[in-house]
Amino acid sequence: MYFSYPNLLFFSTLVSGTLLSVSSCSWFSAWVGLELNLLSFVPLMITKSNQYSSEAALKYFLIQSLGSSLIIFSASFMLIYFGVASIILFCALILKLGGAPFHFWFPQVMGGLLWPQAMILMSVQKVAPLFLLCYLASVSMMEVYFSVASMLSAVVGAVGGINQTSLRKVLAFSSINHIGWMLSSILVSEVTMGVYFLFYSVISLSIVVLFHYKQAFHFNHLLTYNFPAEVKMLVFFSLLSLGGLPPFTGFVPKWLVIQELVGAGNFVLLVVLLGSALVTLYFYLRVSIMSLTISTPSLVISFVDQQGFKWVMPCCMFVNFFGLLIPFVIMIV
Repeated sequence: MYFSYPNLLFFSTLVSGTLLSVSSCSWFSAWVGLELNLLSFVPLMITKSNQYSSEAALKYFLIQSLGSSLIIFSASFMLIYFGVASIILFCALILKLGGAPFHFWFPQVMGGLLWPQAMILMSVQKVAPLFLLCYLASVSMMEVYFSVASMLSAVVGAVGGINQTSLRKVLAFSSINHIGWMLSSILVSEVTMGVYFLFYSVISLSIVVLFHYKQAFHFNHLLTYNFPAEVKMLVFFSLLSLGGLPPFTGFVPKWLVIQELVGAGNFVLLVVLLGSALVTLYFYLRVSIMSLTISTPSLVISFVDQQGFKWVMPCCMFVNFFGLLIPFVIMIV
């Protein structure tokens, strides 16, 4: 189903739209790439096996259309007052990204998607807005807006995920929290942001693959499904890695951002980011410890291709424990 010819066609045009936006030399061609990306992702969201996919696709289309309209609206201010145009453009890209204070649509859309589409929304769909935001980072006075959006995203992502029972919404608020870290890394350099985004995408993929193979969507699925002990431990380690707990892989990009923010003397932003990271670790631990300590008889049979699942375990283990090897690599170099 996921590798049908229409899906492959739409995914290829989605990637083409992202590449067009990232490599464009004008805001108009960047807008064209964003529109191509949007129109390619909406058909991928709609599936017959998910009754909420149409609602999620409609919400996503309306919000992204609003963001595109704001980009066009900001073009009318470019020749009149560049400062106002930059602010409107910044708000439009934050809206498309799903960062606070324009985050309201992101958890709702995530809650209506299956895991493969949710993974695309958490990773590929963020590439174009993030790299376009890098162009705005050099505009005067925009550093303040980046810092405010970064702190708001970190706090909203941390607090919003505490009382969630849906695994998709937990990862949605986690993504909002990581958007705060990515926005702060844009203030450092584009390379730092790219490294952080790459680590975040790979670790998120390792978690989504586990949940997708076991068809787990809510907390009670972790209790009622017949999960082997090694899978529960792998989910536990993967979530801690996504939270940035040392010595897992997820700590490496946060370590880079922390070093650069300390060097720049931006301690207020750093304290907010670190405080939010502690809160996100709390609800990751809540998910993990619940699945490890509470066990119930298997009430639901999970139809999973066990042969295909064998390659998932070592790959996820390598991804989340690769951070342990980095200090040794640095010492060797």
